[in-house]
Amino acid sequence: MANVKVQVEPVAKASGDAADELRSVYEDLHRNPELSFAEHRTAGIVAERLRSLGYAVQTGIGRTGVVGVLARGSGPTVLVRADMDALPVREQTGLAYASTATGIDPAGNEVPVMHACGHDMHVTALLGAAEVLAGEAAEWAGTLVLVFQPAEENGGGAQVMVDDGLFDRVPTPDIVLGQHVMPLPAGTLGAVAGPAFAATDELDIRMFGRGGHGSQPESTIDPVVMAAATVMRLQAVVSREIAGAETGVLTVGQIHAGTKNNIIPDEARLGVNIRSYTDSVRERLVGAVTRIVNAEAQASGAAREPEISRGDAFPVLVNDAQATARTLDAFRACLGDGAVIEVPRLMGSEDVGNLAAAAGAPLVYWLLGGADPALFADAALGPSLPAGVPSNHSPFFAPLPEPTLRTGIAALVTAALTWLDDPNETTSKGER
Repeated sequence: MANVKVQVEPVAKASGDAADELRSVYEDLHRNPELSFAEHRTAGIVAERLRSLGYAVQTGIGRTGVVGVLARGSGPTVLVRADMDALPVREQTGLAYASTATGIDPAGNEVPVMHACGHDMHVTALLGAAEVLAGEAAEWAGTLVLVFQPAEENGGGAQVMVDDGLFDRVPTPDIVLGQHVMPLPAGTLGAVAGPAFAATDELDIRMFGRGGHGSQPESTIDPVVMAAATVMRLQAVVSREIAGAETGVLTVGQIHAGTKNNIIPDEARLGVNIRSYTDSVRERLVGAVTRIVNAEAQASGAAREPEISRGDAFPVLVNDAQATARTLDAFRACLGDGAVIEVPRLMGSEDVGNLAAAAGAPLVYWLLGGADPALFADAALGPSLPAGVPSNHSPFFAPLPEPTLRTGIAALVTAALTWLDDPNETTSKGER
């Protein structure tokens, strides 16, 4: 069979209608975010809506994951994925539907929760695509697998779904598709062929001192000073140990110590995040952190060696070159040449590649613009964002619902149809 020739006008109209209908769903999801593996309310909304559209639904895959399957005869199996979880961020957008929600983090602390990375947009857009692809505007043959994944933010969700038997429960896909809303001009799309998102590694570090009274530091081994020296030393790793032609990022995102101003604590904790594109750089960065942490502890006279634990990790996300080119060509044909812009590869990370790797399928993962186009001098993402454009994970991150949702739905529908079969195509034997 031949692949579907996308009917541009019906798909555009159906995508716009779905976006209008789902605007309230988007605002509701934004107002009610949930942390990783706690997406119970979101999963319930997704499952109920998919069932109403005629999808065979399975829930609880990978704890809170939801999958909808719609089969229309023989043909390719196309998996489309959206992530559902939010972040421990206190929203400051001032939106009428801003989140005031809180949740319990893995350490048992109550924290503010916000969709500061746009996963509410991802969920809503895929629900819209589910509606269009189940309706009369899209004719196709094959099997559609829609995956609503938990816990992308902590790096585990995709693999947890795989380990929970995802591809024993649903057909193994021939291709994996997805998108991520970014601070690009709303209404635009872009993708990088080949390595597109960096690998990431998180290191949780405990440095041990000897506590005591703040007035008698000479009788202590101060882990705060030890940690501070470590943080400053780590800042030179990328600039002095990674070549200019290589790519790496090292961030100390957390530092915790002490309970009172006049008490020197017994220990300090650091949270380190590493980004890389090659195994060589990855190993050097992790090795440098380990070396520096141990050396600073020894220099401080610590009686106990630091503890360094490996945490969340994503591999490099690699877009299949041929599949990406074909999908972008479809976007240009269906959404217009101006809708597809050039984008750089990112130091951000994504675990959707784990789904493709487990299935042995090519991956196409693109960026969806969600920012005010008026704030951009041109349609390309430069080395830094224009003034007034917040990044993902910012408390001010707020994609424009229109045209972001409409474009996101149309992109998902177009991409899926590009890889599904045309049911009206006559085979060489004259059969339908």
